Amino acid sequence: MNYQETTNWMFNQLPMYQLQGASAYKKDLTNVNLLADHLDNPQQKIKCIHVAGTNGKGSTSHMLASILQEAGYRVGLYTSPHLKDFRERIKINGTEISEAFVCEFIDQHKSFFEANDMSFFEMSVGLAFDYFAKEKVDIAIIEVGLGGRLDATNIITPLISVITNIGIDHVQFLGNTLESIATEKAGIIKPGIPVVVGEYTPETKPVFLAKAEATKSKIYFASDLISETYPSDLLGDYQTHNKKTVIQTFKILNEQATFRVSSENIKSGLLHVVKNTGLLGRWQQLGENPKVICDTAHNKNGLEIVLNQIQKETFNHLHIVLGVVNDKELDEVLPLFPKDATYYFCKPNIPRGLDANQLREKAFQFSLIGKTYNSVADAFNEAQNNSTKDDFIYIGGSTFVVAELPLNKEV
Repeated sequence: MNYQETTNWMFNQLPMYQLQGASAYKKDLTNVNLLADHLDNPQQKIKCIHVAGTNGKGSTSHMLASILQEAGYRVGLYTSPHLKDFRERIKINGTEISEAFVCEFIDQHKSFFEANDMSFFEMSVGLAFDYFAKEKVDIAIIEVGLGGRLDATNIITPLISVITNIGIDHVQFLGNTLESIATEKAGIIKPGIPVVVGEYTPETKPVFLAKAEATKSKIYFASDLISETYPSDLLGDYQTHNKKTVIQTFKILNEQATFRVSSENIKSGLLHVVKNTGLLGRWQQLGENPKVICDTAHNKNGLEIVLNQIQKETFNHLHIVLGVVNDKELDEVLPLFPKDATYYFCKPNIPRGLDANQLREKAFQFSLIGKTYNSVADAFNEAQNNSTKDDFIYIGGSTFVVAELPLNKEV
């Protein structure tokens, strides 16, 4: 199979949370442990930092990778989901895994995947670990896919565990309270391995403390320990918390003396995250006059910060291109949106996308007024047509809405 055929097989033949939602979520690590044994346990051959959290884990992972690259290390980076191409998930020093490696890996192990009903995510994790081990990276940043305790990435023993924050999201898998979600995220804390927590609440801090005590792991609450940060090319207001988390992580890494990262490496790495790692879709500006911003925030905590940042902008009128997936808690997120904006409702082009008419009808209940469009592109084009140079256009609501935008060029 060529690359397109290979990725089509991965996407279409096997469970994939990105497309299907709940049916792709597995309740234990049996399969991924079986896969790791089949691959000769590549995860044991690489040093890792493990990153979990409701929001910010992608940005934090890319910041960590960028800084380590600035320090001269060969850095693997595994993240999800991808925006344009599957290969975005697996990079070394910002360069995506080759199409050839993906094809060869799937071809070599396809019969094993089929015989053992491997999920899309399990295959992807196995591919990443195998690639990083064979390419002999100095260190790999591994982002959790969903939750933590039962996530396929949770077979690693990292140098440091990182939990960015806890918010209400994916309640059908992780529970509907902050305590239950924190318990799932805290599942990445390993015996004797230090853990950095970016943000906490009165509900989540006791969960983290209890797990750290049980595993005899030193725990660091970055928001209490780090008072200043450095500038970054990632401009979202929410990045302030992520930067504190990253700085605290490197304080610990330097204490371990396995890797040496200077303050200059940190400063330079934070300024060049996009250049070093290729991160897209985080408060990313696509145009000016009118100013066009897209962001992948998709739950209450993330959207609250992004929408507050929009209100700090100076503009004549606000246009919002909005699409969501069908398991989103709309009663939680729609009240956050401003009533004085013009809305362009659309459906992201995946099976989980919520019908645009359903979204419009639900939004109307919260006095959010607009029309529906057949695609993200149609909605965005209409927003541009209706805007003056002094207006502001925001596109978001879902990672998959942002994925359909021309992210590599200014519009």
